[in-house]
Amino acid sequence: MFKRVDVAIALIRDDTGEQVVMVKNKHNSEAYWSLPGGAVEPGETLEQAVKRETKEESGLDIQIEGLYSVREVFFKEAGDHALLVTFEASIVGGELQSSDPDEEIMEVRWVPVQTANEWFAKLPVRMTISREHEMPRYSFHGTV
Repeated sequence: MFKRVDVAIALIRDDTGEQVVMVKNKHNSEAYWSLPGGAVEPGETLEQAVKRETKEESGLDIQIEGLYSVREVFFKEAGDHALLVTFEASIVGGELQSSDPDEEIMEVRWVPVQTANEWFAKLPVRMTISREHEMPRYSFHGTV
């Protein structure tokens, strides 16, 4: 039996659209890069969660511009059924620095979109950042 976990994620591009904010996560003895975001807490909306997580992980205050994608995956080891909701967001304040109270973020920085896509290709739940604005996408990633 899988327990449901909702995850809110921010896709923050620079003014040129050529770079995105990414955070380096530590998980046990491994590290990987992702967009800022995290689990929605009880009683919290997706928007509240993505703003809170982005502030904690990147130091940036954001506003939501729209829905980018919805991805769904079953994480066998953790026993989670995750719904990953990624929002397009813009910066409205703050300063690029991690203030993560859980100390799971090792680094935060701007990364070229091409590099981000290369890093995403190595993760079990893949994502691709496209340059063109498209309709929000849904994808099911099965069980990993």
